[in-house]
Amino acid sequence: MAAGALFVRGDHVLLVHKTYGNGWDLPGGYVEPGEAPAAACRREVREELGIDRSVRRLLVHDWAPRPGEGDKVLYVFDCGVLGADECAIRLQESELDAWQWVSIDDLDDYVIPRLARRVRRAHLAYLDGCPRYLEHGRPVGRGD
Repeated sequence: MAAGALFVRGDHVLLVHKTYGNGWDLPGGYVEPGEAPAAACRREVREELGIDRSVRRLLVHDWAPRPGEGDKVLYVFDCGVLGADECAIRLQESELDAWQWVSIDDLDDYVIPRLARRVRRAHLAYLDGCPRYLEHGRPVGRGD
């Protein structure tokens, strides 16, 4: 399981650039054994960005199996507006080297397709208040 934080500024979302893996991503990371996903999100935001933010609400629950790695369950949580905390961001240098506000329309230029779908659905959930259940970043059944 993993948990990520969505910070929104209009039609932009905050992405962080990881020094490993696929590059750009939402702030967040893996849930530790015995840890709740919301608590993991708060911990990861504190570790990666140096700010303490409570989770406000669930935006996305995404089932994403990967060959060779098994099934993954990924949560995206609304962590509020950054406001003055934006100036307090201190990146975890061992894992991150940049952060940036990215337009929803430009996500495909930054992240892999499955993550772009997940972030777009999380942004919709942020706007309309309706959390989404996804599989591979896509809605299941009737939905948007």
